[in-house]
Order: sequence, then C-alpha cells, then structure tokens
Amino acid sequence: MTRTAALHRATEYFDQGRFQSDLTHLVSYRTESQNPSQTARTECARYLDVAIGPRLAAMGVTYEVIDNPDPRGGPLLIGERHESHDQITVLTYGHGDTVLGQEDMWRDGLAPWTLIEEGDRLYGRGTADNKNQHIINIAALEAVLATRGRLGFNLRIVIEMSEEVGSIGLAQVFARYKDRLTADVLIASDGPRLQPDVPTMFMGSRGATTFDLLVETHEGAHHSGNWGGLLADPAMILAHALASITDRRGQIKVPEWRPDSLTDTVRAALRTLPVTDGDGPAVNPDWGEEALTPAERVFGWNSFAVLAQVCGVPEAPVNAISGWARATCQLRYVVGTDPADVVPALRRHLDAHGFEDVQITEHERGFFSATRLDPKHPWAEYVANSIRKTSGGALHILPNLAGSLPNDSFTDILDLPTIWVPHSYRGCSQHAPDEHVLKSVCRNALRVMAGIFWDVGTVGSALPKK
Repeated sequence: MTRTAALHRATEYFDQGRFQSDLTHLVSYRTESQNPSQTARTECARYLDVAIGPRLAAMGVTYEVIDNPDPRGGPLLIGERHESHDQITVLTYGHGDTVLGQEDMWRDGLAPWTLIEEGDRLYGRGTADNKNQHIINIAALEAVLATRGRLGFNLRIVIEMSEEVGSIGLAQVFARYKDRLTADVLIASDGPRLQPDVPTMFMGSRGATTFDLLVETHEGAHHSGNWGGLLADPAMILAHALASITDRRGQIKVPEWRPDSLTDTVRAALRTLPVTDGDGPAVNPDWGEEALTPAERVFGWNSFAVLAQVCGVPEAPVNAISGWARATCQLRYVVGTDPADVVPALRRHLDAHGFEDVQITEHERGFFSATRLDPKHPWAEYVANSIRKTSGGALHILPNLAGSLPNDSFTDILDLPTIWVPHSYRGCSQHAPDEHVLKSVCRNALRVMAGIFWDVGTVGSALPKK
C-alpha cells in the first residue's frame, strides 16, 4: 500500500489499453448539449445512466441522476462515497456534454463520434473537453481505492451535461442540493496545460459576457447610386463605435473594463509562464495592453473581441445601402471587474462618444463570473507540492484560467477553495473540428491525479477543513 503502487496501477490502466478503450466508448455518445433535438437530450441522459453511473457505483459511490431545473439544460449526476465523519471531503466535477460535432468539417479520415488514433493523438469530439478529463480523474480514484482499500477521504462528485451552454441550471442545483455537495475543496479538471510535457494547475477562471451591438438606420436596403451620400451607412457607424471600445492594438478604452486586480502577487505568479511558444498560432507581440507581458494580458487582464460581424448579405452583395449592421462581441474579464456593470459601462461609454443609437443586447446564454484563489492558499500549496512530487518538480501555476468555467458556482454557492488540474493542451482544437488529446498527456495526467488523491488521503484531517 504505497504511493508508488497507486501510480503504477494508474499507469497500467493506460499501458494496457483500458484508458483508450474507455475513451472510445465515451466519445461514441453524441452528447451535443448545443443541439436542441430530443435525440441529443436522450444521449446526454444515457451518458450518465449507462457510461458513468455504473462505474461510480462499482467504486462504492451512491449516486442520483436528477433533472435539470431549467428545461433548456441536460441532466446532472450527484454522487457520494462516505468513509468517515473525521475525514475531509473532496468534491470533483466534470461535464459529459460537448459542442456540436461539426461532422462535415473534420478532415478526411476523422469523425467526431469515433475515436481515431494517429501517433500520439486521439481524435474525437470530447476527447479534450471534457470526457478524457473526468475519466482520468475517476480512474485515478479507482487506482487509489484499489491500492489502499479506501480513499482516505470522503468523495462527492458532480457530472453535468450543460456546460457547453453555460452550465444552465447548475447554480440552481447547487443551491437546492447544497447539503449533498458540502465539501472542503474542489479538485477537478478542465482546460489545457500551458505545455504538453509540464503539468498545469489553476485556481479560478476569467468571466465572460457576450452581447450584440446593432445599428438600424432605415427600413430596407436602397440603391447605393441613388442614395449614397444621403442615407447613413450603419456598417460605418458600427465600425466607428467598435473602434471607440479599443485602440488599434486592442487596448481597452472603457474605463470600467480596465481591472485593478493585477497585483504584485499575481504578476509574480505569471512572470515565468510560457504563452508565446508551443502549438497553435503565433502570439502577436503588438496586440493587447502594451505595458503588460503576454502572460499578464491573457491571465491577468480583460480582453475584448468581435466574434462575428455582418451587414447586408455577404454571400450575395448588391449595390445597396443596408438598413442595419450587427456585431456579436465578448468581454473576457478577471476578478476586479463588476459583471453587473459590464454592459451598463459600455452603454455610458458609447453615449459619451456620440453613439446613442447603437443598441446593446446581452445574450441570454449564461456565462460564468470571474474567480481566483490565492496561490498561497494552503490547499493550492498542498496540491502543487503533490504534483511536483510526481512530476519531478515541473509545474505551471496560474491564478486563473484564461477561459471560462462554472467555477463561480463552487466558490460563491458552495464556498469552496477550487483547484483545477487540466489534462489537455493548447493545440487540441477544442470546440473545433479535429479535436484531439495527446496520449502522452493522458498517461502523465493519470499519474499526477493518482498522486494527488493518494496524498490527500494520506494526510487526511490535517488538511484545511471548512
């Protein structure tokens, strides 16, 4: 009953092909939460009932699949393995839903619902986000349980099926079932490592607000020869409104969108993080806040993006001045930005710059608030030391992820310190065609998580309790 034996058991799970076989099975479920069809909703329920629930039951987890209180959302699984009132309780989380499969956009030889191996890559929808991540954590828990005969802590688990549509209903479920979700810490996995060969740990995420900007100037479209110079051009007005939000290098000009939370402690945590190399597009050195490093821009600051923009009929343009123009925009924000004031602050800014006629419509889809745990928190330091013990010292620590997660439900409703250990990498094509995960990362992640869960069960009640 040693840590080494638990890590060896987790490694065998990969080396004997069982991980790949299990991931093949999980990927075959077409769990598209962004697809409103009844077939997709049935697949999401079947994923919990058939693929996940029985496996948890074999670990001694008592679970229940509950309906989402929001009719737009999918079901959720809540489970518990109780060992002792004297032990700490760890809550873990994952999501089995995916974005749309985009079947016609994958390259030849690949398909979203079939796991396909090419060298170090395993292709399929959900391989990176998030099916591989929660099955790795479940397998690591199994390795500890099989080695020690017990976990050494109480376990609670949530698997949801609506994360890709903003975790609809999750906050309501947490509020309603709070007594069944009480814990001392969240240890979960989502997102990418900064570098494939070095584990990453983060303790929060940026928030996001998405909205449309719409300019309507007149009814219908009118001949540009007869009316050019007489009718206002909504696309030009919208372009100037967008240009008032940032300067030409993307530096934010809305005062309330410029955070004050980039402290010396956060800067120190970000100082040596690699964000300009590895897979993916090259980082533009002349884009973003000029006084900040690339790591500070993406992890410690806010960013504004135009996600889509349209006027007229781009597929078949005609010689006419359109009566409308629309842009879909998004602000990613860190702690220190008031989410309730994001849109009102933009309204004040546009009005002050003469764009009173630009309409703002916030999207109904829920997004997550910004969260961040101090890297010096005892739980953060303990998990970091465990990862270093397994990795030989290599570890990247982020105060928060650049993307967004439903972390605010864990921090604000359940009042938990939150630790995330991602099992993907930045070049994984998450949310895009040809999504994949690296086998080398998965194998290493199994060892890292087995080490974390072993160490938490070894120390037991000595760790901070709520």
